[in-house]
Amino acid sequence: MAPEAWLRGAISGVDPLLQPVLRSFEQIREDLREWTTGIGPGDLWSSVAGLTPIGFQLRHIAGSTGRLMTYVAGGQLSEQQIREMKEESTPGATLEELLAGVDTAFAKAGSMVRGLRPEQLAEPRKVGRRELPTTVAGLLHHIAEHGQRHVGGVIAAAKAVRARA
Repeated sequence: MAPEAWLRGAISGVDPLLQPVLRSFEQIREDLREWTTGIGPGDLWSSVAGLTPIGFQLRHIAGSTGRLMTYVAGGQLSEQQIREMKEESTPGATLEELLAGVDTAFAKAGSMVRGLRPEQLAEPRKVGRRELPTTVAGLLHHIAEHGQRHVGGVIAAAKAVRARA
């Protein structure tokens, strides 16, 4: 069994200050694949024991990562991003489609992180319509912890689905 992502050593060519974020992205993707194995289409979008459906969690992880990376880049959300955010709970996508969306979101985010310089971490950023203050480092930290928080939701829902079966 491979060690968790954060215990896999240095990432060649990446500043040590940026490596934990990339390792977190790896861990999120791996945990989601592990815990959603065998989840059927009927269970993907159903709420079991009052828990948020796995399908929503997966779509939200991908969508929120993309939105937060927009702020990292210094932008504001587009109308399309806002529309997609409002549709995150709409059932229909398959597990494979949702996991591919997570993979794509983190691959794009990872590319952006690899392009950052350490001195950019302290740069100020504004989030949302209210333009709440944070920094590039704050956003990257939040993407990592937010993703992990929703992985926990997926794990809980997957356990409930399996217990029900």
